[in-house]
Amino acid sequence: MITTLETHITPFSGTYDLSDVQILLKPARILSTPVAEKEKLIQSGAAHYSEMLSSESVPDERYMRLYRVALARNASRLKMDVHHLARRIASRPETKNECVIVSLARAGTPIGVLLKRELERTGVQAHHYSVSIIRGRGIDENALRYIKERHGTETAVFVDGWTGKGAITKELVRSLETSDLGFKPFLAVVADPAGCAHLAATTEDYVIPSGLLNGIVSGLISRSVLNDTVVGPGDFHACRFMSEHGPHDISSEFIECVEASPLTPNRKPDWNQSRAQVAKANCEQLLADLMAETGVSDVNRIKPGIAEATRAILRRVPDRLYVSDLEDPEIQHLVHLATQADVPIEERDLSTYRAVTIIKKVGGDQE
Repeated sequence: MITTLETHITPFSGTYDLSDVQILLKPARILSTPVAEKEKLIQSGAAHYSEMLSSESVPDERYMRLYRVALARNASRLKMDVHHLARRIASRPETKNECVIVSLARAGTPIGVLLKRELERTGVQAHHYSVSIIRGRGIDENALRYIKERHGTETAVFVDGWTGKGAITKELVRSLETSDLGFKPFLAVVADPAGCAHLAATTEDYVIPSGLLNGIVSGLISRSVLNDTVVGPGDFHACRFMSEHGPHDISSEFIECVEASPLTPNRKPDWNQSRAQVAKANCEQLLADLMAETGVSDVNRIKPGIAEATRAILRRVPDRLYVSDLEDPEIQHLVHLATQADVPIEERDLSTYRAVTIIKKVGGDQE
């Protein structure tokens, strides 16, 4: 068992400034697996999704225009939601003076950067690390051990952008319950349509602009990878640093755009425990209804929420896209992606969600 991590680990921050985040991932050479092959391996149970990476392409210009429209529309909203999160974190006794943000790579990373800056503006001393968590495999304990050795555990807050159906929240809770490191599974997110976070700004499923893109808005890091080929017993989970996409990287541009946006004081946080309980019940009912209607027996093939639905089309083999309103400005990028990929689009009531992608069954019914 690894009890103490080596202290000579070279700090890594992707394309972010090291003052904004230290990414506790191991950059490695990882060969790409074609999407269709990856899907078959995942669903047949021959390999776990975390063992493989598919190559990421730079979005076309039309999609980037849709991203920029979404950013112009929602940057101020996101800034205000991060502002509310920071105020609530600063009001907790454990984090009123110092906070260690542990963002969940990679979707949580840009949110963690924004939150760190906002906490510092409130007078809280903030540190930000980004770590890997993998559904079915747990959180990177070597990364947590690294953080604990430097800051202890009491001031840690885990951060992500949103909740989809709560799978990562459950993984976080399970991982920390079975760990002897002493971290508490306190998860803060911007949007919590699944109603399962410990703190959020809203339960509304809205476009967090960074959720529309992959590595080019997340410091050029890939999704985390965990396999014996690249990750040894004392290593952090691995990633690929996508330097080939450097000319298209907008990670810092996204942060600065949100930072430069005006706060909207009339936007109040609409998240509380009561709203979260309603959202959670609605999420569970929607999943049950969709499974019954579509014949899907593995809930992992259902990806609810704008960001998760987007990622499913970008990275997986989608079967269909459900949207609550075809004319909704918040889902036009999804309509573009689905049309490009010849994925059927259906309008239906989605309760607290605006979009849901169903993954195509290509092998066994496991993921």
